Amino acid sequence: MSSSSAAFVEGAVDYSTRIPNNVGLVNDARVLKAMEQWYPSYIDWWMNMGPDGFQTSDVYLRTAVSIDPKGWAQFGYVKMPDYRWGILLAPQEENRLVNFGSNKGEKAWQDIPGEHRASLRRLVVIQGDTEPASVEQQRALGATAPSLYDMRNLFQVNVEEGRHLWAMVYLLQKYFGRDGREEAEGLLQRRSGDPDKPRMLGAFNEATPDWLSFFMFTFFTDRDGKYQLASLAESGFDPLARSCRFMLTEEAHHMFVGETGVGRIIQRTCELMKEHKTDDVRALGAIDLPTMQKYLNFHFSVSLDLFGQEASTNAANYYTQGVKGRYLETRITDDHLLTNDTYEIETVEDGRLVKKTVPALQALNERLRQDYIEDCARGVVRWNKAIEKAGVNFEMKLPHRGFDRHIGAFAGQRVSPDGKLLTEAEWKQNEGKWLPTAEDRAYVTSLMGPAVVQPGKFAHWIAPPARGINNQAPDFEYVRFN
Repeated sequence: MSSSSAAFVEGAVDYSTRIPNNVGLVNDARVLKAMEQWYPSYIDWWMNMGPDGFQTSDVYLRTAVSIDPKGWAQFGYVKMPDYRWGILLAPQEENRLVNFGSNKGEKAWQDIPGEHRASLRRLVVIQGDTEPASVEQQRALGATAPSLYDMRNLFQVNVEEGRHLWAMVYLLQKYFGRDGREEAEGLLQRRSGDPDKPRMLGAFNEATPDWLSFFMFTFFTDRDGKYQLASLAESGFDPLARSCRFMLTEEAHHMFVGETGVGRIIQRTCELMKEHKTDDVRALGAIDLPTMQKYLNFHFSVSLDLFGQEASTNAANYYTQGVKGRYLETRITDDHLLTNDTYEIETVEDGRLVKKTVPALQALNERLRQDYIEDCARGVVRWNKAIEKAGVNFEMKLPHRGFDRHIGAFAGQRVSPDGKLLTEAEWKQNEGKWLPTAEDRAYVTSLMGPAVVQPGKFAHWIAPPARGINNQAPDFEYVRFN
């Protein structure tokens, strides 16, 4: 352990105060010991891979210390390494049942059925791996924050991703024995973008070098997290379901940061376009709308890959076993078995885009991806309303689901944003119109000056928010530097 980490783990950790939990941690000697052994490694990881340069700053953070309304959101200044990470599960639903698959109608499992152990471990590990990955991706962003308000929001997202890691590690330590302890250590050993020890999913190895990327990531990739968590929240394994239900309450803030962040950049760009009667806002030190569209295209397509193959045997098995359901499973009016149902997917056959009917059980990834696409589209509509209100003639659009895909039916295919199959030559000719070029990224990076640290001040390229955090004014001192 590094010396920089040691100060935060000296002496015994009082888990009743340091780690808010509703899982009886202090009375579970085996799991408590496992978490105590893991805690120094976690702090070491946080100090080395968490927000760079701000570990001693006082940040106005929201901390969840219990699941009741008063405890869920306590606001106050906290140094991030001292954050009370917590292991909190949503309230247990009395007489909850497995609601889908071949075990439908059974009592929800409070322990892991042996036959589903491997499936559940894999799902918990994959979910757990995404949480520290995004912290690693975003660790340098504090240095170029466009305001204290935005810096605080970044750090809030970071500590909550850390807390979500704790939630998954608790499940591994509690229910998976030695395998679980090894997997918990592995979550701290992989690194985003590391060629030798990368994170498990592609989107979490992409760089997040600037704030436009961060806002797009939190809008698109954290939204994938919402849909993955929601499908795990339906799990017949009750502790996993309850963990994910509580995590979803925090994920909503991450998507809010993304949607309003992009919205505020759009607002500022439109203001400058109208004020100076020009589309060339780069000359004015702002981000033009076509460049934002390119970033949208990139982050959307990367996030679509996270859902996996359109037709997936794994997804079918998870559903049949009762370990991972559909989005809002219990609100869907069918038999929740799907053995005789079909679903239409889009794919490529004989050089053409075609619709193909497949067994519904195999198409669960694609159904979840469709739910996600519809949700993204609603956010884009809100951005477009702001553009229209500003009197600017421009429309943001989601590209076709086959655009720039690297996993699934469209991997290796060249598909235009409007859904046309292209030759390699046609793709090369237009790629720079549809995806951020090196020049685009260099320009956006050039706007990322030193962090704006005066309360109430904002970088030139982004508008202030409509309101502050927790009823505070936008010019509140959200971060104090020591």
